[in-house]
Formats: sequence, structure tokens, C-alpha cells
Amino acid sequence: MISHLELRHIIEAAFLPMKCICHISADNSMTVQLLDADTREELTVTGIDASTLCTAHAIANFVAELKEEARARHASASPMCRQA
Repeated sequence: MISHLELRHIIEAAFLPMKCICHISADNSMTVQLLDADTREELTVTGIDASTLCTAHAIANFVAELKEEARARHASASPMCRQA
């Protein structure tokens, strides 16, 4: 099993240059907060079961899902993408 410190580092590094803050509590519940300095957008996901992120494949899928969610939120907030 990957340590909490390693898992935090992998996830936080995956979102560079955005700021990513990852917190894992004693019960393996993880919170990930993404902050984009340019757009000042924030995405916070709570209640993630960190024990399910025990393989490189699981971590990669999790990161890809969060990146897609961040992109979707950014696109929906963009004035050019809004429909009247």
C-alpha cells in the first residue's frame, strides 16, 4: 500500500501548475482542493476513500476524473461557452 505522504505528493504534483491541496484524515477520507491562480476558480472534492487509490492505475484514473471535472467547470463558467 502506498503511504499517505506519497499519495498526497503524487496527486498534488499531477495538477501542477495549478495549486492542489490534498488532505487525508486518519479514517482514510481524502479531500482534494484545486485552485487556479489565473482564473481564481476552485474545485473541492471531499469524502474520497483514499484506500481505493492503491495502484498507479487507480490514481491515474482518479486524477483524470478530477481534471475532467475541473475542465468542465471552467468551460461552463467561460462567457464564450454560455448559451443565452
